[in-house]
Amino acid sequence: MGALPKKKVSSHRQGNRRRHHWLKLPQLMTCPTCGEKKRTHYVCPNCGTYKGRQVIDVSKRSRRQSQQQ
Repeated sequence: MGALPKKKVSSHRQGNRRRHHWLKLPQLMTCPTCGEKKRTHYVCPNCGTYKGRQVIDVSKRSRRQSQQQ
């Protein structure tokens, strides 16, 4: 036959199983250079720095986006 359930799973038991399936909010921190909120271990989208180093030139990025529109 196969693995079939013998009885219906109650909504309470089903809810207990899915108790940890919620969406988690991303961890945010303040950027040490500009003070804006950013995700941890990511480049700051506002100033383009990561671990105190300039990684992305934000002025070039903003010009490129304005040309595409």
